[in-house]
Amino acid sequence: MLNKMATGQRITKIAAIAMFAAASVTGAMAQSVEEFYKGKTIQIIISTGSGTGHDMGVRLVGKHMERHIPGKPVTIVRSMPGGGHVLAANYVYANAPKDGTTIGSILPAFILHQVIDGRGVQYKAEDFPWIGSSDVDNMNFYLWHTANIKTIEDAKTKVGVMGATGAGSYTALFPTLLNNLLGTKFRIVPGYRTTGEIHIAMERGEVQGRAGNFNSSLKSANPDWLRDKKVDIIMQIGAERDPEFPDVPLMTELAQTPEQKRVLELFSGEIAMGRAFLATPGIPADRLAALRKAFEDTMKDPQYIAEAKSLDLPVRPLGHERLAEIAKSILTTPPDLIEIGRKAKFGNKPPQ
Repeated sequence: MLNKMATGQRITKIAAIAMFAAASVTGAMAQSVEEFYKGKTIQIIISTGSGTGHDMGVRLVGKHMERHIPGKPVTIVRSMPGGGHVLAANYVYANAPKDGTTIGSILPAFILHQVIDGRGVQYKAEDFPWIGSSDVDNMNFYLWHTANIKTIEDAKTKVGVMGATGAGSYTALFPTLLNNLLGTKFRIVPGYRTTGEIHIAMERGEVQGRAGNFNSSLKSANPDWLRDKKVDIIMQIGAERDPEFPDVPLMTELAQTPEQKRVLELFSGEIAMGRAFLATPGIPADRLAALRKAFEDTMKDPQYIAEAKSLDLPVRPLGHERLAEIAKSILTTPPDLIEIGRKAKFGNKPPQ
């Protein structure tokens, strides 16, 4: 009799726990997006250092986007440079909360890096849900005026000393490609933590140049460099020449053979994604939809557009569907082109 009573009590207790758990799940599911975000803080992880043009653009998006998110959460920007944007991608993929309180603004080099290199990768780029891009902008390649390297042809006979961050970063990638494909003589000095440090090193004379900055970032963060002709831009990377830099050749225009052009097109493709924003894999669908709508509304917001204009930051947005298409095209690059790309990046040496 006692055993039957004890068994009945255990069953009742288990049933109560199950009912409580079910009620908790139901309550969480019933929570609206506005209720969830009210009083919350959203961290935006950027893969570059603070004080850069990219940093300025992301902070501006966050400042205005928070007004369009239901519940009006506060946004903060957290800089996480390192590993050629791999560190930030790893964090957003594996370590950040999956509840919609983390957004990443990671330069898209991490996508091709997964396919062609793979060092340090702990993410699957295909799993990231895209939110949108605030500006599709060409990248550039420039040297300090005292280097006296005005063209790629000059760089084939003179040594240009280029500052670089991580191995997968644009700062190292583009000089390496030009050396291996076109015979330039760029010497890469790695180890800088941020691109801002490279700029300081350029002004001090420690290095002569930097690759992989956005045209708009250069204009907004270092306008005096352009105004006073302190740098010579010898190349830009993108689908077509920027109207503001009509005399600067595209990287793809420098190809001397069809194979070189295929490789340079491969490494130029991701630039079409611009300043892209993404969410964590596993984010609830309703919160992802809310973030996407908030981003779209921000891109049309007159206050945002006016402030961006005052900072010389263009507003040329791209939707999440198009970002997903570009990312997929990179991730499904034919194996033969990937192998050619590897040789262009590493020469005859395999990645270490």
